[in-house]
Amino acid sequence: MSTMEGVFEALGDPVRRQLLHLLSAGEQPAGVLVEAMRGRISQPAVSHHLKILRDAGLVQVRAEGQRRMYSIDDAGVTGARDWLDRLRSPLDALAQPLDALATEIARGQREERRKGGGRSPMRDVV
Repeated sequence: MSTMEGVFEALGDPVRRQLLHLLSAGEQPAGVLVEAMRGRISQPAVSHHLKILRDAGLVQVRAEGQRRMYSIDDAGVTGARDWLDRLRSPLDALAQPLDALATEIARGQREERRKGGGRSPMRDVV
């Protein structure tokens, strides 16, 4: 399985997305994550889902005494975002600058009318 396949496979599960959402607030001990998921899934199931997220590169863990502290792995999230960005059409990248240009042209035309200039020289060119 490719790295990105593993990432998107991991993200395909609603429990794992919920765990990531919980971790988006910052580093959390495993016990807090288990408690947040209580009634929905068991402690072993939370551990299993966290392992899948770790293996996919979306979550990292560090030991703090007997506790395990989990956090989002920014490198994994950035890799997924970059992969998705490569799927976008090259024309999508032009959309925002072209929208900004259209706004500036409209702003210039309004300024010209407000100054009482009647017809815009741009209109005569077209």
